[in-house]
Amino acid sequence: MRLTALHRFPVKSCSGEELDAAEVEPWGLAGDRHWMLVDPSGETVTARAHPRMLLMRPRLSGDGLVVSAPERADLDDLEVATPQGPLTDVTVFGRAPFAAALADDSAHAWFSDLLDTPVRLVHADDPRRRHANPAYAGPNVPMAFADGYPLNVGSLASLAELNRLIAEGPRAAEGGLEMVRFRPNLVVDGEAPWAEDGWRRIRVGEVVFRVVKGCDRCAVPATDHRTAERFKEPTATLARHRRWDGAVWFGVQLVPDSPATGAVLRVGDEVEVLEAEVAPDGPPR
Repeated sequence: MRLTALHRFPVKSCSGEELDAAEVEPWGLAGDRHWMLVDPSGETVTARAHPRMLLMRPRLSGDGLVVSAPERADLDDLEVATPQGPLTDVTVFGRAPFAAALADDSAHAWFSDLLDTPVRLVHADDPRRRHANPAYAGPNVPMAFADGYPLNVGSLASLAELNRLIAEGPRAAEGGLEMVRFRPNLVVDGEAPWAEDGWRRIRVGEVVFRVVKGCDRCAVPATDHRTAERFKEPTATLARHRRWDGAVWFGVQLVPDSPATGAVLRVGDEVEVLEAEVAPDGPPR
C-alpha cells in the first residue's frame, strides 16, 4: 500500500488543504483542526448544522490563519493572528469542557456574518487539555478539535466499492463521490475494500499508528463540498451495507504510536499493516 494523499483541515468543518508532506504530533497532523467555531454557550458549531462552512477556505499562515469566502464577493479575506488569550471553556458535542484561546472580535464578527448566527472563533493553544475517549484510545491521548481521535484514514479501494454500490442503487446519480467528502487526514491505496476494518497497527513511512476504532459518519459526507447541497448518499447506501450499532461506518481512526512527535509523512510513503485480525461483524471495535 501507499499513502496517496494528505489532508489538513485548519478550521473544524471548513474546507481543507491538500499537502505533499505533514509533520505528525501527538494530537494529529500539525495544524489540523486547531481552530473551531463555537456558539455563545461554547459548544462546537459544525457543517452538520451549517453546511456552508464547507465553502469557507482557511489556510494556515506564518502567524495565524487566513480565511476566504468565495461565495461572498463583498467580504475581504479574514486574517487572524494566533491568540495568546484570554481562555474560554468550550465543548465538542457536549462532552467534558476544556479551555481554548479566543480569537479577536473581528474574527467572531466575520464568521457570524457568514453564517447569520452568533459564533466565536477559538484556537487549541494547548491540545493537552483535551483527551480522546480512553475506552478506545487508551489513557491520556491529547486532542485538538477533531471529533473523537487524532487522525482519520480512508481507503480508495473502499471508496471505489462504495461508489459501485451506490451506482447499483436507486440514487445512482448521487454517486461518484470523492474522498474529500469523508474528510480523512490520510488516504491510502493498495488493499482490498474494507480491509481497514481489521487493522490494529499500521506503519506509514516511519510512523506507527494504532487503529483504535472505526469511524461512524454524520451528515457531512452527504454534503457536496463545492455547493453545500445535501443529498441522501452515501448515507443511504452505507445504511444498507455498513450499519452497526445504529450508525453507518467508513474509514478508521488512528492514534500516533511511535514516534509520536516530529516525524514527517509524505505522499508516496509505504503503508504496512503490522497487526490485523478478521473483523467478524465490522465496526466498531
